[in-house]
Amino acid sequence: MRGCAALAIAAAVALHGAQAQAQTKSQQGRDKGQYIPTIWVDPDGCEHWVMDDGAEGYMTPHTTRQGIPVCRRGDVCGVMNTDQYFATDSYRIHKPGQEALRKFFQDANATAYIITGHTDSRASDAYNMRLSLNRANSVARVAKAAGARISDVRGYGERLPAAPNNSVAGMAKNRRVEIICIR
Repeated sequence: MRGCAALAIAAAVALHGAQAQAQTKSQQGRDKGQYIPTIWVDPDGCEHWVMDDGAEGYMTPHTTRQGIPVCRRGDVCGVMNTDQYFATDSYRIHKPGQEALRKFFQDANATAYIITGHTDSRASDAYNMRLSLNRANSVARVAKAAGARISDVRGYGERLPAAPNNSVAGMAKNRRVEIICIR
């Protein structure tokens, strides 16, 4: 009987060691055996329960007792005319523009933000897509530096115009970065 008990203990130790080794291999010790619960807001404003250890985890929709997803209202809370913040063909925000954006994000009081970039139709579609995303990312960097949580950054190029592109005034309205507040 002692031999069987010793064999069972040895098997259990070997199995536990293999499990620990498998965990260490995938997580590389970053989690120290702990999962950290949080709520993540997706780009559409819906909440998800998240358990994450930094290397792996899972996410499930946050729903009410009736099974309805918990989603936050998102609204356009800021529209930046990019002519006032960026030089032509540039995605670098000048210093006064950075200060104005920092103040905006500190005062906006939203849970998270979605930043979308838009252009007029003067350049190629590929160029406009790249420029609009780069400008949105520049705004997102300022937001993050101000302590804001960015849920998503999108570049739409000329695809979602605010005005017709057949006049100087219309094109100016289309050159914008929209900030969507998720409350």
